[in-house]
Amino acid sequence: MKNLRTAAGASRPFYEEPDVERMCEDELRALGYYPSVPSRVNIERFIEKRFGVTPRYEEMREGILGFSRFGAKGMLSMHISQALAEEGSRAAERRVNTTLAHEAGHGLLHMHLFALRDYDSTLFGNDPDVSHEQVMCRGERDEVRVAPRPVRRAYDGKWWELQANMAIGPLLMPAKLVIETLAPFRIVRGSMGLEEIDPRRRDEAVRHLADVFDVNPAAARIRLDKMYKPSGPQLTF
Repeated sequence: MKNLRTAAGASRPFYEEPDVERMCEDELRALGYYPSVPSRVNIERFIEKRFGVTPRYEEMREGILGFSRFGAKGMLSMHISQALAEEGSRAAERRVNTTLAHEAGHGLLHMHLFALRDYDSTLFGNDPDVSHEQVMCRGERDEVRVAPRPVRRAYDGKWWELQANMAIGPLLMPAKLVIETLAPFRIVRGSMGLEEIDPRRRDEAVRHLADVFDVNPAAARIRLDKMYKPSGPQLTF
């Protein structure tokens, strides 16, 4: 982790994606929630054991997916939109897991910021969704239904939301297990012998990844595109 200065002069954390990958893998392994074979990660149990809180499902204002509260000693509580959980469909359960992973990302990457005695609200640009004790996550619930590719939320420069999103893939789909899962879809091209996902089977690979890890197809595609870029045969980590 590095620290960068915001326009207002506050010092904020900066994470490289490989750093987040390693952190999430280490955390899952340390608590026994890293699957021995490619399969669903029990993210809710991980949160309970790692942060000592049980996610609460509550009614929230339109557009609010969830939020977490922090104190000097760590995470105080995590709150998830009850509307997400009440749909009862598999897709809804997967959206809940994505939101849980996002909130866990805040815990892993940002919890220490709320324990600082010299907390500076300008660190978060005086955003109304962030206070000395709370980070609120907004989003469009229908994001996963956009086809053929999901539209990612821009967050309008909210670095803390972008960073929390960086943890979703590593927590729900650990990189080494993704590589193992996608073995049937990889091909070798070019004189350098580099591997890539067969372009003709890319959508099939997304569906397979979603089924194996029990995640939304949108999250699976983002993970696939992050690790195996569509334009070339490079594995990014």
